[in-house]
Amino acid sequence: MKTSLLLNSPLAEKLYLSVKDMPIYDYHCHLSPKEIYLDEEFESIGQIWLGGDHYKWRLMRGAGVDEKYITGEASWKEKFIAYASVLPLAVGNPLSVWSQAELSLCFGIDTPLCSENAEEIYERANEYIRKTHMSPRKLMKKFNVRFVGTTDDVCDTLEYHDLIAKDSSFDITVSPSFRTDNLMTINRDGYSEYIKKLSSLTNMEINSYSDLLLAAEARILFFKERGCIFTDVGIADFPDRIASVNEANDTFSDVLSGNKADNSAYLGFLGRIFVDLAILYRKHGLVMQLHLGAYRNPNSRLFETVGADCGCDCVGSAVCGKDIIRILDAVDLSGGLPETILYTLNPSANDELASIAGSFRNVKLGAAWWFNDHKVGIIRVLEAVSSIGYIGAFYGMLTDSRSFLSYPRHDYFRRILCSYIAELYENGEVIEEKTLYTLVNRVSYENIENLIGEKK
Repeated sequence: MKTSLLLNSPLAEKLYLSVKDMPIYDYHCHLSPKEIYLDEEFESIGQIWLGGDHYKWRLMRGAGVDEKYITGEASWKEKFIAYASVLPLAVGNPLSVWSQAELSLCFGIDTPLCSENAEEIYERANEYIRKTHMSPRKLMKKFNVRFVGTTDDVCDTLEYHDLIAKDSSFDITVSPSFRTDNLMTINRDGYSEYIKKLSSLTNMEINSYSDLLLAAEARILFFKERGCIFTDVGIADFPDRIASVNEANDTFSDVLSGNKADNSAYLGFLGRIFVDLAILYRKHGLVMQLHLGAYRNPNSRLFETVGADCGCDCVGSAVCGKDIIRILDAVDLSGGLPETILYTLNPSANDELASIAGSFRNVKLGAAWWFNDHKVGIIRVLEAVSSIGYIGAFYGMLTDSRSFLSYPRHDYFRRILCSYIAELYENGEVIEEKTLYTLVNRVSYENIENLIGEKK
């Protein structure tokens, strides 16, 4: 892979070389702890590339590839060849760069992938897998990964985190993250059964909102005992008011009785639990991540046939800034906010969220997320953080990925970051060149490394 890729000047190249091999702290992803623990050798490049990478699935659908070659019954080789057939014309999509980076950095193959060479590259990559016995842990070590924050439901048993922690041969931290989507979305089908499961796990009767919070705190302690540092929520809805505890209790009890909450009661309940969970996070020293502005499963037919997380979610409307402020302010008034990271899937909210973050202690704008983690989206976030906030405290890149081949995305980010910072210097906006090296190191890994170190 060219050293000069995405680097706009000799200075940008120098900055990049200073961080290219630095550690990776992938503090939000969707990797499987079970797969990390079992560490089984990959079957083929087709399996690694297309077994669960919804970015690639989405690109193939957009190019008109039949679902048989995406999530259907076609072989891995057929799926790989189908993907190769669409990649050359995916200009501007980050997959155009990521795919070549994955081939180069993971398999040592620098030949651009296309239909004509797809079979040859498929065999070369598979031979490399066999020779190196490529597996999840080997890839993590290859890319100097130090920390992985998985995404885990409140009711997850975390047995594979326990097994990984006991394995002295593996020195990479795999930390569970406390994901509350299923706890908070009280109108979804099966919610009462979910609460019964939570009750069983905590040995608590859960009949009221106060009981629910006690059970949530018990699970927080369970997660913390297993190294949890980060919490997360990524539901589509965001509250426009904060219900009283009594109102939340009435709504919760009504739902447990088999009824659906009306929209006002539901949003009020969400407001209440957003605040009360944040207070628990502060109490127990956890980082709160809020993923905002996603619209889930808009294609009903695809959802029914393939299921969730199949690459058919989309950018939702930006969450109202006043509603975010209402939650943050209520938590702040209760005794201060936990360390909080705000992510938006709708890029129109970057500036607003950056300014909101600057109005509260311990709140920061997060990395360009999901549909925004391409060159333009990353630069937009860097511009918002630096022009409205304080880029020196920015936590940098995460993959948000289900693929073990996704670590080159950190390299992609570091290249874009170094070009952005070098351009500021060359425009005369930065006085001392040595400051640039401090800055790119902090944003690339030091800030998140320090946060994780403080929370351990």
